[in-house]
Amino acid sequence: MAINRKEKILKLIVEDFIKTAQPVSSKRLIEEYKIDFSSATIRNEMSYLEKEGLIEKPHTSSGRVPSIEGYRYYIEHLRNNKIDDEIKNQLNLVFSNSSSVEEILKESCEILSHMTNLASVVLGPGAEEERLVSMQLIPLSASSVTAIFVTDKGYVENKTFTVNSKYSINDLKKCIEVLNDRLKGTKVSELVDKLESIKPILSNYMSDYAYLYNALLKTFYDFASQRGGTFYGKENLLTQPEFKDNASELKKIFGLFNNPNDLEKILEEAESRLLLNAGDVEEKYNDVSIVSKDIAVDGEKIGKIAVIGPTRMDYSNVLNSLDYIVNKIMEHLSNEEKKKKKGGKNGRE
Repeated sequence: MAINRKEKILKLIVEDFIKTAQPVSSKRLIEEYKIDFSSATIRNEMSYLEKEGLIEKPHTSSGRVPSIEGYRYYIEHLRNNKIDDEIKNQLNLVFSNSSSVEEILKESCEILSHMTNLASVVLGPGAEEERLVSMQLIPLSASSVTAIFVTDKGYVENKTFTVNSKYSINDLKKCIEVLNDRLKGTKVSELVDKLESIKPILSNYMSDYAYLYNALLKTFYDFASQRGGTFYGKENLLTQPEFKDNASELKKIFGLFNNPNDLEKILEEAESRLLLNAGDVEEKYNDVSIVSKDIAVDGEKIGKIAVIGPTRMDYSNVLNSLDYIVNKIMEHLSNEEKKKKKGGKNGRE
């Protein structure tokens, strides 16, 4: 990639600041990177980059740091596209050993957080779009059962119950079957209200149905809440200089984890999947960057993966890793979908 002198200096400033979290001076560029420009030439180019709004000068330092526009220019024109071999190897193991959507997304996000040293989140399709497909009860022993809930987006929720001796497992199974008939096709966001409306029906099959009802109520509530996002690698942010010794900044970004609805709103309103400053949408999250990518199978969006961290994140690593992981997930899920369709067709024949 051929770049001019100004671009080379901007690239070094961005990458050095990402690495050190310290403003970059002309002296450091010469000593650290041995570039063949005089100190005066570098200072002149830095003045030009500053006038262009690509770098800026902190009040307490003679060095420069990238601006939001500088990061954007770097991302669009100067970053490398190399994929770490370790990501490829780890993902191959995930796809070889995992089958469910949940396992693949979970392990992929864990890899992404590990490789970027940032937090990642997987967002489901949204409780407003997702519907319950089936409920079933599987006895585990004389005193415990597992209820399995499946949605039309392929997500599965398991809930294990300890069965009191006064309850019959057959009665519980019958209740689940009845509820399955009445709740099938219901939006995940409406399951709690729908369960409440059919609550009296349970009394026809169990004299004391409060235990089952309360357990299902909590499960449906948790199920709907989880569609808002599951976070991974939050502890990685504790090592970032912006958050490590800054309680207010740390509180800010962890507040985002506690308010997944805020994250959904930010991503919905963002014009680009590169949101270099979440404060542009929600002011309280100023200086928090979010990079995201949709997951779609056969043209249907099933979720989104995002990486969250400080504005000073390693965008080359983050973007390359995210793109590769999401593309591999979509390729894998698409192949699995084709196998299912082919199997169904052969079965009919």
